[in-house]
Amino acid sequence: MGLLRNARQKDKYVWEIPVGTQEGMRVPGVVFGDREILQKADEDNALVQVANVACLPGIVKASLAMPDIHWGYGFPIGGVAATDVEEGVVSPGGVGYDISCGVRLIKSSLSWEEVEKRLEELLDHLERGVPKGLGTKGRLQLSRKEMEDLMRKGVKELVAKGIGWEEDLECMEEGGCYPGADPSKVSERAFQRGRDQTGTLGSGNHFLEVQVVEETGPLAEEMGLFEGQVVVMVHSGSRGLGHQICSDYIEVMNAALSRYGFKLPDRQLVCAPVKSREGRDYLAAMACAANFAMCNREAITHWIREAFEATFRAGARKLGMGLLYDVSHNLAKVERHLVDGKEMTLMVHRKGATRAFPAGRPELPERYRAVGQPVIIPGDMGSHSYVLVGTKEAMEMSFGSTCHGAGRTMSRKAAKKKIRGEELKRRLEARGIKVRTDHLSGLAEEAPEAYKDVTEIVKICEGAGLSRRVARMRPVAVLKG
Repeated sequence: MGLLRNARQKDKYVWEIPVGTQEGMRVPGVVFGDREILQKADEDNALVQVANVACLPGIVKASLAMPDIHWGYGFPIGGVAATDVEEGVVSPGGVGYDISCGVRLIKSSLSWEEVEKRLEELLDHLERGVPKGLGTKGRLQLSRKEMEDLMRKGVKELVAKGIGWEEDLECMEEGGCYPGADPSKVSERAFQRGRDQTGTLGSGNHFLEVQVVEETGPLAEEMGLFEGQVVVMVHSGSRGLGHQICSDYIEVMNAALSRYGFKLPDRQLVCAPVKSREGRDYLAAMACAANFAMCNREAITHWIREAFEATFRAGARKLGMGLLYDVSHNLAKVERHLVDGKEMTLMVHRKGATRAFPAGRPELPERYRAVGQPVIIPGDMGSHSYVLVGTKEAMEMSFGSTCHGAGRTMSRKAAKKKIRGEELKRRLEARGIKVRTDHLSGLAEEAPEAYKDVTEIVKICEGAGLSRRVARMRPVAVLKG
């Protein structure tokens, strides 16, 4: 602890940890936030992690952290770091164990008035249709070859099986297929852990939430959002598959570390050159997990649409249940960015941070090319969630990145000690938020008081210029494992 005393405030919401604050720093650390956020990050050693990441070989510009920063494995949650693909490294800690954990928002043409009287019935159908909880098996039983096809080809392979819509592909990063995936780089253990988990919500902070659009601003209409609209948010990732891939390649890179002669301030920052065999193999396996995660969320979307169809006795297309967007907040991606006036090809690590590209970027789908990339920010169970949009300023300051949520202030263990699941459920339902969960102890881990105020986090991101608000949603029902 103690790096806060070295931090310099560069702007209202921008703080710098100078090179030299910690031995080995190649670039400064930059944290977007206010003093309270910096204080909390200092207390849980997340600022030390920002400085540690600044020591990575090939890192450019700065080691960055979003305002939802908190301690993580190697990198802080909310961390962003870019390395030169020619001379830099890729680090599994900069992606995390839940590879391609992400959020998607499914729209509808239904108003809250239409849904409110059928909400219990809808939740019954959702609970029966969407598998949730730790270790839960999905409704899809896939062979080894089918798993490999999903990993290699992404969501289009699932759509070819009649699960999901072709038009969904345009509303996902990379069109629903992350490039470079090679299932031969995935261990047998990872295959086994992920085999039965396609279309499952999981546990922990993963959820399915029915929400009502409460407030809209500029660009909401272009994104198909209107006040009073019912939407569904899904937060899930690559489940056991991604976790095992991360574990496998941390072990692989640890074994190779001495060969590359890297001096790291924290063993959890284990890494390998982007173009090394270990680096290439990890990225190929990571891409498999990313494609699996998008397929997982697409299958869940299919079950959600079926639940709405059963409840409202109409087809999902008639109910307007198109996908707004699907975005990951745990990935490493090859991107082109300007660094000190020079365009460079970089490996951009985002761990608990969301890509936030502005209008005009070629990576964006045609429907959002003139608008900018939608950014989906969940709150906690008792607070609002947001749709944001990327900005040009973010490209200059954060490699086109913004926050991914509220960010924890309390560990899961501490939350379980302090909060009783039964009491939390009663409290949420007294506020008009219906709760369906298999484990009340798990519900306590994700209590609102375990998180920062997402509205303040969004305000800071907007004030810093990283993203702009498009819409605010309030929760009316949540499903958790």
